[in-house]
Amino acid sequence: MAVLKIRTNPDPVLRKKARKVNSIDVSVNRLIDNMIETMQESSGIGLAANQVGAPLRIVVIQESDDEVLVLINPEIVETVGERTVIEGCLSVPGYQAEICRAETVRVRAKGRHGRLIRRKASDLLAQAIQHEVDHLNGVLFIDYLADKSQLFKTGSRPD
Repeated sequence: MAVLKIRTNPDPVLRKKARKVNSIDVSVNRLIDNMIETMQESSGIGLAANQVGAPLRIVVIQESDDEVLVLINPEIVETVGERTVIEGCLSVPGYQAEICRAETVRVRAKGRHGRLIRRKASDLLAQAIQHEVDHLNGVLFIDYLADKSQLFKTGSRPD
């Protein structure tokens, strides 16, 4: 496994819609392993493949200390409610902002072995799924801000 370079804004790969994965082969599984190692080494909660320069619809999310959720070709099929959250991103290092996310989501995807996954998520997991699926669609959390003055440095809170 290898730690990959995380692409940061304004890298153009972050703004392109990722391609559907048609076949889960050895190279896809190697990429997933490398994404997990990169996410964990970077102390991230989630990582989308395009954040490491691979424009494929793959997401990894750290669910617990020893569990990683792998979503291939994820689709958010339902959102419920709304809540304000503080969000940051490995591709926008050092900054956070308050944005609005759904309270609960339902996602459909394939797992790393090709099995269909249907999952209902709330709280931080729902936020992470929305954040990472946004990446796959070329959207960054900063796109939800009216202007850049709403960003604040990581570790500080807005007034």
